Amino acid sequence: MMGFLENLATDSIFWLSLLAIFSAVAIIAWLIVRRANVFLGEYQSVFKETATGNLEDMFLFIDPQQLFIANMVALVIAPILTYLITGDFAIALLVFALLIIIPLWAYKQMRKKRLKKFENQLPDVLIMISGALASGSSLNMALQSVMLEQEAPISQEFMLFVREQRIGVDFDTSLRNMERRIPLLDFSMFTAAMRISREVGGDLGEVLSTLADTLRRKSSMEGKIDALTAQGKMQGVVMTGLPVLLGGLLYILEPEAMSKLFTTPMGWGVLSVIVVMEVLGYIFINKVTSIDV
Repeated sequence: MMGFLENLATDSIFWLSLLAIFSAVAIIAWLIVRRANVFLGEYQSVFKETATGNLEDMFLFIDPQQLFIANMVALVIAPILTYLITGDFAIALLVFALLIIIPLWAYKQMRKKRLKKFENQLPDVLIMISGALASGSSLNMALQSVMLEQEAPISQEFMLFVREQRIGVDFDTSLRNMERRIPLLDFSMFTAAMRISREVGGDLGEVLSTLADTLRRKSSMEGKIDALTAQGKMQGVVMTGLPVLLGGLLYILEPEAMSKLFTTPMGWGVLSVIVVMEVLGYIFINKVTSIDV
């Protein structure tokens, strides 16, 4: 009888312990899922809001919901496929990090290229506006001619400006909207000239002609500086890519020895130091060879 009671008590304790463990795991899982849903909702909201603003500034009209879904699918599927193919968690983690960094880098490069093209178009546009004003056209007609005759991106920006004027948006507000989309010092001088001419009068055509000549001289000087610093920039690219190339060749020649870099904690630490030093070296060389006029 005593043995039966002892067995019953032992079984009861076992089942109660198992129930407690199951309950704790269920509660923790529920909290994790709840927190993950909150984080995912906040991330989706921030992602869509940021993507909408950034893409609209570059006149790229893409559904942010589809972009978010594509982003989540890439962040989940690509690292899993990488891990299944290579069997290396570090490489899968590297792919995940690259998928986070590359879209932002690509957007910055697209925006930088767009702003550079806008900056190159600006002197010709100022000459066009100055000539139109000298021939007796109004400022609105001159801006419409820019919208119709110039190429993107400058025609897109002036088209949006003219449309805002047509629907009754204040002139100064439209200029501020353009300045927000085009954060260039050269363009700020143009908008300042338009504000001053609108408030106190003066020969806007002559001011714009002088400004266009100044911007052409500035562009010429920047071209000379780019030519003189091109060798230094190329050296930075070569010195940054050389260790990566040598590492790839060594991995092909000695895969067993090089595999320790990707499969051991010490190797991961060495790779982290290498990546940090490579990035810092490229940043320093780029800073030295980048001269702002």
